[in-house]
Amino acid sequence: MSFASEVKQEVAQKVMQGNDARAELSALVQLCSSLSLSSHGLSLRISVENSAVARRIFSLLKERYEVNLEMFVKKKMNLKKNSIYGIEVYDDVKDILTDLGIYSSRGLRDTPLKTIVQTDNNARAYLAGCFLASGSVNSPEKTHYHLELSTNTEEHAQFMIDLLARFYIVGKCIERRNKYVVYVKTAEKIADFLRIIEAEQSLFTYEDIRLARDFNNSLRRITNMEVANEMKTQAASKKQLEDIRILREYGRVDKLDEKLKEVILLREEFEEASLQELAAIYEERSGNVVSKSGMKHRFNRIHELAEKIKK
Repeated sequence: MSFASEVKQEVAQKVMQGNDARAELSALVQLCSSLSLSSHGLSLRISVENSAVARRIFSLLKERYEVNLEMFVKKKMNLKKNSIYGIEVYDDVKDILTDLGIYSSRGLRDTPLKTIVQTDNNARAYLAGCFLASGSVNSPEKTHYHLELSTNTEEHAQFMIDLLARFYIVGKCIERRNKYVVYVKTAEKIADFLRIIEAEQSLFTYEDIRLARDFNNSLRRITNMEVANEMKTQAASKKQLEDIRILREYGRVDKLDEKLKEVILLREEFEEASLQELAAIYEERSGNVVSKSGMKHRFNRIHELAEKIKK
């Protein structure tokens, strides 16, 4: 089971009542249903690919409206042959859609009435319904973080973005295969979304994996940086020892001032030490303070002298 399916499984088991249940059901019906008109009157067909979500819709409809429902299951005619879970509603369809704030004289509205998401709890429930109906979230084990909610209209996508903004989550929208996709790519904001829709167990799993992976990545970067610095130190030390060799070969070391002689002796004794480490050893032995840049300046002077000899 994918991480997104696990989140949906958890959210679908939450107990919702009153206007919160209405808000969640409003999102589910708007995103998963279609209307049809026949000799029997107006009917509503709801189709989803997740069995837990289908059961959720069925129970919410039964509890709130006490209508007769017909369920069906059919296989998709594609390579994966996934199952489609459907619910048919024939009774009081117009009254149900009106109560959910998504019915107008033209049919299903692009966005629900504002009263459906009047309170923050209503808004949380509505976003939970959106995720159950059309949401997806990458596992935190993946190399990039991504959460998305898809819808059929740009107006509804903007409605979702506005709802997310109420909880300080910035959502962006793109058009993909005739759908409008609202997405979030910031790890912390995806965690906030899971918290909003009350997917606590999934949130703990998400944060544990994410923090562990981020820690390992940070540790790896620090290790790589330390290795790179060590290689730079060794390369610099090799050049400095070569300059010193040239000065000694031509008998120039004894003619240098004491400061340059001191750093030459230190480098020959501590071949793998960094400039910072040499400066600390110098201070400990002589009692005089020299900075890393001061130590570098002395080796630059030694290099200049060695270059003159080469020329």
